[in-house]
Amino acid sequence: MPAITGWTWLKEGTGLFRKQPAALTTLLFANILISLLISAIPFIGPMLTVVLIPSFSMAFMQACLMIENGERVLPTVAMTGFRQPALAQLCKVGLIYLGVSLLLTVLARFAVDPEFVRQFSQPVDPKNVPQVDLGNILTMFLLSILNVSVLIALSFAAPLTYWQKMTPGKAVFYSFFAVLKSARVFVVLLTSWFAILFAVLMVLMLILGGGNVARVAIMWLLFLFMLLLQCALYAGYRHIFGKPAGSSARSVDLTK
Repeated sequence: MPAITGWTWLKEGTGLFRKQPAALTTLLFANILISLLISAIPFIGPMLTVVLIPSFSMAFMQACLMIENGERVLPTVAMTGFRQPALAQLCKVGLIYLGVSLLLTVLARFAVDPEFVRQFSQPVDPKNVPQVDLGNILTMFLLSILNVSVLIALSFAAPLTYWQKMTPGKAVFYSFFAVLKSARVFVVLLTSWFAILFAVLMVLMLILGGGNVARVAIMWLLFLFMLLLQCALYAGYRHIFGKPAGSSARSVDLTK
């Protein structure tokens, strides 16, 4: 696929969102609420939330399929990845997510100076601005890129497990190499997505300033762009693996 296909995916994802924005936004906040409740469980909550990431993502994938089929997205779609037998298989994919997450955490611990992390996790005193270590900043930047790359590389594992009934290991394998083979397409997708997000954020900050209203607006904007990226990933799945079998033969035009 040519690199410009990434831009096509972003446009198609935006088209999906525009058809049912309220339903997708409701689904997003339902997932956020559920994940916060799970994270509040002592000791195992945060790890359990990571294991359930594939189940959460399948709700958006299924919602995008329903929108493409011209169906109305109902709140019950949030439970798509939490029903048996899909839940058990998706949790196995989630365990791979957890293992990768722990590995990246350990890598960050060794690669970044703990004092650097401590300084920038606390409020900055204008009278005593900490010294900036460019080496640590570069390392953090590279780790962030690695983290995003891994998440994107695993993004097709859940739908391959759910829709194509692959085993978790096989689904992760095909997801990773599908993304690797289409790396330049994903670079264009993510670069375009981030450039538009950054431009809109700058305009928003110029208009609203730095008050509470601006912070609320920025938070909503970040949620909106996360939805657009999720919809774009569904478009990417369709282009690479084909459209999943849906409950309706009618499809809508994603480019409108």
